[in-house]
Amino acid sequence: MEVNCAGCAGCCLDWRPLVDGQRDAEPTDFDHERRGPRAPLDDIYNLVALTRDEIRTFLEAGLGDALTPRLWEADPERDDDSLEIDDYRIAAVAGRPAFFVGLRKPPKPVAPFDREEPAWLPTCVFLDPSTLQCRIHGDDLYPEECADYPAHNLALEQETECERVEDAVGGNRLLDDDPGDEDDRSGLLLGPQAIGQKLFTHPEPEALEGLVDRVARDASTPADRAEFVATAAASSPGTFAISDHHYERARERVLEADSWIGRAIDEWDRLADEASPDAELAGDVEDARGAPSTPGWDGLEAEGDGCDGSD
Repeated sequence: MEVNCAGCAGCCLDWRPLVDGQRDAEPTDFDHERRGPRAPLDDIYNLVALTRDEIRTFLEAGLGDALTPRLWEADPERDDDSLEIDDYRIAAVAGRPAFFVGLRKPPKPVAPFDREEPAWLPTCVFLDPSTLQCRIHGDDLYPEECADYPAHNLALEQETECERVEDAVGGNRLLDDDPGDEDDRSGLLLGPQAIGQKLFTHPEPEALEGLVDRVARDASTPADRAEFVATAAASSPGTFAISDHHYERARERVLEADSWIGRAIDEWDRLADEASPDAELAGDVEDARGAPSTPGWDGLEAEGDGCDGSD
């Protein structure tokens, strides 16, 4: 598969405010990139869902402050397994609230699609707003969901973010729509095989009182996020079992996390309320706090690699 990622980052940020009113599709068709009928409780666009092993890798690297949970509203038109928590009807599996764990998206000053002026947009914690490149592309932390994108969408015959960008702002992004062999799409987990590996369940719904409301309002605390992340890290693939030892250790690691990511998110949140968007702020906010550098596009294009995502 070949995609043109230079200057885009459409799959890494919520660019919808830039083209509001320019798309013919109904808003509900463009609210979230999702593969099922259930609406996310949050408003995070293109959440990168992590596997249990990837979550553990982030925790071992001291990056627990990069992670956030996603829950879903139960589908009112289906006979869903669901629970009511904080006045929300939550999708469940076997009577347990279901959730993903993904990467946080704080506001950053970004200018995708060759725009001259940046804007404050929800952006992946690992996207360099100056180069629009991923800071962990190609290393051990790089999620399978990102490496395989947009092959999963193509395999499921779903519209890709590349095509949405083409429709909204023009240009050519999806240069080859062959998703490749099924064996190459290791991160695509569907059905029962996802339980405990990518789709997690919480064993104590009553412990989530208050947490669900804060997640829905994008007001979750480190302790809220630690509860979900630790449960996911302690899950066993294919079962509902939770390891108490792994839970306690994972929760401790999330609460202890004090990486450049968490500190940068705090600063981005402050600046988004007080400052004009300037992509060069990345140097003061992320680089100065120890964020990995990105190579820029000139060097990659010279080497014949024009993509920051799937190959």
